Amino acid sequence: MSAATSQLLPSALATKIILPDLVAHCDFTLRYNRHRKQITRETKRWLFKGGNLNGKKRDAFHGLKAGLLTAMTYPDAAYPQLRVCNDFLTYLFHLDNLSDDMDNRGTRSTADVVLNSLHHPHTYYGPERVGKMTRDYYKRMIVTASPGAQQRFIETFDFFFQSVTQQAIDRANGVIPDLESYIALRRDTSGCKPCWALIEYANNLNIPDEVMEHPIIVSLGEAANDLVTWSNDIFSYNVEQSKGDTHNMIPVVMNEEGLDLQSAIDFVGNMCRQSIDRFVEDRANLPSWGPEIDKDVAVYVNGLADWIVGSLHWSFESERYFGKTGREVKANRVVNLLPRRA
Repeated sequence: MSAATSQLLPSALATKIILPDLVAHCDFTLRYNRHRKQITRETKRWLFKGGNLNGKKRDAFHGLKAGLLTAMTYPDAAYPQLRVCNDFLTYLFHLDNLSDDMDNRGTRSTADVVLNSLHHPHTYYGPERVGKMTRDYYKRMIVTASPGAQQRFIETFDFFFQSVTQQAIDRANGVIPDLESYIALRRDTSGCKPCWALIEYANNLNIPDEVMEHPIIVSLGEAANDLVTWSNDIFSYNVEQSKGDTHNMIPVVMNEEGLDLQSAIDFVGNMCRQSIDRFVEDRANLPSWGPEIDKDVAVYVNGLADWIVGSLHWSFESERYFGKTGREVKANRVVNLLPRRA
């Protein structure tokens, strides 16, 4: 870890940034699940139950458009599976917002409740809303999820909490990690890995562990994770810099490479393009495990591609990064920087 802090970054006098054209570089087909409107209604009802989200938080979740992301990333899922995926993604954004404002102690206590709820969905009881929500969606998931998908979901969600705890420690200390450390940590803080397990669940796949652990399958998952995560760091940079948040690849690259802001944006944009190219190359070199397994593997890999293309397009439809100007930003790729909050 570098001891550099946000105060030591090259001063950014820029008033705007130009985004890389990642949508043009990705030629995967964008598809939508036909159950989008129904799951959006049902998940919002599930999330708002109990009145814990009011006012601005409720407005933010309407602007999030998680149902659209779910419909783009699990386009072939049947309604019950899609509903679980949408509940989880909406809840994951809820956890993300919590962890962004929590110290490491708060993150750890949330992790304890969530992981106990996943390991013991029928017997662990606690008053915390996050635990009740966890048990609710997971009890529905395990009805049809394969044992391997269940195991991968819990293991990778555990990694998520371990990494956001480290992120909270770094934030509290103003530490900017080196690029290699950041990439490893970000693959877990992104929350993508449990979403990859949901590809198995959503499509009723039962892929053997030894296939899921094959280097090319692992590499495909990492390439998709990197694209989703690094592009997200570009798209979310403006909001995060206004809050002084350094857990983003842009300040990491500025610090390590000695680049100005726009050069760092371009640098990470090239890394994103390379991750798409890496995915395409790995996909073309998939080995064969026999007709039945190959069919499931093809569905899984297509699911990763759906996540790559879906997340890119959704980022401009959601109000999370660009407010109500997403479509305009998608067309001209210019983002006016927000002032730093006091």
